[in-house]
Amino acid sequence: MNKLNEKFKTLKENGEKAFVAYIMGGDGGMERLKTDILFLQESGADIIEIGVPFSDPVADGPVIQEAGLRALEKGTSISLILETLNEIKGDVRVPLILMTYINPVLQYGIEKFAQNSERAQIAGCIFPDLPLEEESLVKEALSKTDIAVIRLASLTSPEERLKGLAEDSEGFIYAVTVKGVTGERAELDAAELEAKISELKTYTTTPVLAGFGISTPSLAKKVLPFCDGVIVGSKIVSAFHHNKREEVNELIKGIKGLALTAK
Repeated sequence: MNKLNEKFKTLKENGEKAFVAYIMGGDGGMERLKTDILFLQESGADIIEIGVPFSDPVADGPVIQEAGLRALEKGTSISLILETLNEIKGDVRVPLILMTYINPVLQYGIEKFAQNSERAQIAGCIFPDLPLEEESLVKEALSKTDIAVIRLASLTSPEERLKGLAEDSEGFIYAVTVKGVTGERAELDAAELEAKISELKTYTTTPVLAGFGISTPSLAKKVLPFCDGVIVGSKIVSAFHHNKREEVNELIKGIKGLALTAK
């Protein structure tokens, strides 16, 4: 069973919702990647998403864009990230997923990417600029592994699109909470999001997680009752950059506390 499937099975049995923590690989230097992953693991993150820096990150807001530029300036590459993750895999107990634009993967080589991701025990991959119609670019190589291809569903996705995304979906479906890029938000349209996620859940039993814009327990509280977990990125990236690690610890514990009671 894929590590993500195992994790969601355990969470469901325990009456919990998932907390996915996003970090930018190489932000602060590759030597910090292990430290950040183990800190998030000990703080209670259920799944850790690692971004691969790219020069044209169309889905990302300012905080993650700047983190990507800092990582690129330090020479971070998809190759270095996978090598580092392979070296530390013995210390990692939670599923790891990669978020990468498709261009770095094509340059690296899709077969090599699949093989080395499997070697590093990656559980899933998100390709934000790879539409469903072009998923075959990576699907054949990744189908030889136990790595899930995680799809994104937007608030503007029509019924037929949602059905297509739900069909044969793997790991979890990433429900984008806003009409825009990543970044902290003061408010979310919970009613619109609930309607979209509820519709999506009629087409699949794959867990649906909410991400983009969620940065506080109060925002998480609005969405946890109708989804299977939340993804937090910009808030964590910013806190790590400004050496406010205790804020991250408190954020994870606060949202995980809510996730135990959200039914």
